[in-house]
Amino acid sequence: MVQTVEANGARIPLIGLGTWDLRGKTCARMVEEALRLGYRHIDTAAMYGNETAVGEGLRASGVPRDDVFVTTKVWSSDLRARDFERSTHDSLAKLKLPCVDLLLIHWPNSSVPLKETIGALCKMKREGFARHVGVSNFTAALVEQAAKLATEPLVTNQIECHVYLDQSKTIAASRKAAMSVTAYTPIARGRVEDDPTLNRIGLARGKTAAQVCLRYLVQQDLIVIPRTSRSERLKENFAIFDFALTGAEMAEIAKLASPRGGIVS
Repeated sequence: MVQTVEANGARIPLIGLGTWDLRGKTCARMVEEALRLGYRHIDTAAMYGNETAVGEGLRASGVPRDDVFVTTKVWSSDLRARDFERSTHDSLAKLKLPCVDLLLIHWPNSSVPLKETIGALCKMKREGFARHVGVSNFTAALVEQAAKLATEPLVTNQIECHVYLDQSKTIAASRKAAMSVTAYTPIARGRVEDDPTLNRIGLARGKTAAQVCLRYLVQQDLIVIPRTSRSERLKENFAIFDFALTGAEMAEIAKLASPRGGIVS
């Protein structure tokens, strides 16, 4: 049974495969393997240049289309209404899908009025090209603005989120708008592997530092989309639902975060 988070009418699987930086056959193979393992959430973007490979992996897996939650994103250079629609249709053509489950604004662009971009995003949902819509890399203030401008419910804010970065303000603002939060770089690009706190907590349960880190996030109902190009890591990342962290452990891990702990520029 796939564990999900509900937000504004969407049921989003708590763990997905992030595909940033995966290309060609490697990308298609990882998507196929992830779906065969039990993953039901795949995250891609126009900017990643791998939507064709993601579509190939999806079809090769044999998993029914409606069982998989597919997310893609429109890049910040395409946020004018006409560009936004073109980018969305290009993504669907590459994925070979009539619609995606979730369409996101990848990064905000201060040179394009947010009202115009949100209008284009909501139009894509109304016209049936996306089942749900949302945003990515939006600050607390931008989330509030976007929620007011949207004529369709926004279901997630996808942000950099891991144990070293304090995102409490953005998470709170997103939840106030009834949006879920999707955490990208949830294992801090491998930085967690040498963390003494996470390793000590994991050792007692036969889990790795990365698994503890992912568990910490999903235990707060934060969706995680770790990226990997290795089969063994795919399995490791998925094996986080058979244990729970105590309140004391959650509090100890929370102390690792700081507002300046970000990795992504």
